[in-house]
Formats: sequence, structure tokens, C-alpha cells
Amino acid sequence: MTPYVFISGATGGIGRAFSFLFAEKGFNLFLTGRSDKNLSVLKEELFSLNDKIEILSFPCDLTDHYARKKMLEYIDQKEICFCNIVNVAGVDTQKAFLDYTTEKLIFQLRVNVEATFVLTLELIKRKAKDLSVLTIASMSGVSPMPYFAVYSATKCALINLFTSLHYELKKDGVKVTTVMPGGVYTRPDIILDIKGQGVWGKLSAKTPEYVAKKSFRANEKNKIKYVPGFFNKLLYVLIKIAPKRIVLSFIARRWKKQTKDAF
Repeated sequence: MTPYVFISGATGGIGRAFSFLFAEKGFNLFLTGRSDKNLSVLKEELFSLNDKIEILSFPCDLTDHYARKKMLEYIDQKEICFCNIVNVAGVDTQKAFLDYTTEKLIFQLRVNVEATFVLTLELIKRKAKDLSVLTIASMSGVSPMPYFAVYSATKCALINLFTSLHYELKKDGVKVTTVMPGGVYTRPDIILDIKGQGVWGKLSAKTPEYVAKKSFRANEKNKIKYVPGFFNKLLYVLIKIAPKRIVLSFIARRWKKQTKDAF
């Protein structure tokens, strides 16, 4: 069986950066995202970079159990195994909890938590001899975040799961790393958000290429967690040692007036 790198959210900023990184290194790719058209465009760009690799794609609504099942059936039909799993897909809806609709709440939970958990379980069962798992969480998952509570909670769930798996799967030789970036220059709305945060946003934010490159290296070293950027590392330590009441009050003041619903 030919080993592939699985990348979810492959057509987004971070997923795209990982796709190019692994293509440059000569890995075969299995890409998934919501848009078949965007996946086709990405594949053409990747083939122009390296025409010696194999690239498969499968458009998938990760919130849909049956769509995920069809993708897994396609993987089995192609007799694919995986040397790397890169979990990138996520929804970054940002608002007060009472401003959610039930549909939006379920949507975010299904993408960020359910789909990532389920696909990781299924893909590990289809692992090659060697396997590395790399998951994009967020600095938002390090602490509870008033007015950003759902996103924060979902990213915390990822941090907890994959930190646990780092130890559970060590006996099987599987490398598991969780990445906790700050702001990342991806979609236009996110770039505007970063600019709106002033110096704080400028110090925290990194390019998708930076996050992908540094995360790949961290995973090669089998680091449990990785925080890209010196400022974010400092912030991570401060959040851990500062009194929780002070941290939560600061977060509430900072995020109370900022909302975003990109999906």
C-alpha cells in the first residue's frame, strides 16, 4: 500500500501551506476540503511544483457522517495508508454564547471536535508502518475565553485529546504533536482582525508558511505541544501562571465587542 499524507482543510491558508510543504518534500498527498473546484485548482498548483508525487482529493462536508463514511470507503477502495495525518479543518466563529443559533453551535462542534476525533480514529487504523499526527489547535484553547467560549472550548478539547494520544500511542511509534498558533494571516476577515488588534496582533500573528514549517519540525522531534512564535510562547506561560480571575477579566474586556461569523 502506498503511504499518503492526509490533510483536512487543505484549501484554506494553513492547510494549503502544509500541502505545499509536503509536496516539496516529495510526499504523496490526500487532500480534503469542502469545494471540489478549489481542490482541483490546488492539485494543479501542487503538480506544477512537483509532478513526481501522487495527489488524491475528496471533497467532503466534515459535519456529515455519511460524507465522511464515503470518503473512508474511497480511501479503502484505493488501498491507501497514511504516514502523516494533518488535522487543519476548523470553524472560527467568534461571538457570545447566547448569540449562537443551535444550528451554528452544532456546526462548529461537528467540524472542530466530532470530525477531527472521528477521522483521526479511522485514519490511525489505516496507518502505514510509521505515522505522525499533527493537529492545529489554537492559543485560544489554552484558557477559557469569555465571548469566544465555544471556539475556545473546542480547541481545548483538541489539545487535551492529542496530548493524551501523544502518550497513548508512544508504544506504537506514533508521533503526536498539537500546535497552538496565535493569529495566522489566512482569510481577508482574519487579516483585518489581526490589524485591528494593533501591536498585539502584529506580535502574535504568523504566516501560514511559518506555522506549517515550524510545526512540521516540531512533529519530527515528537514534541507534545508547539506554540509558534516567541511572543505566543511568552503569552502561553503568562496565561498559565497568572491568576485565572485576572486572565478571564482581561479576555472578556478584549473580546466583548468583537464578533465574527465567517461560515
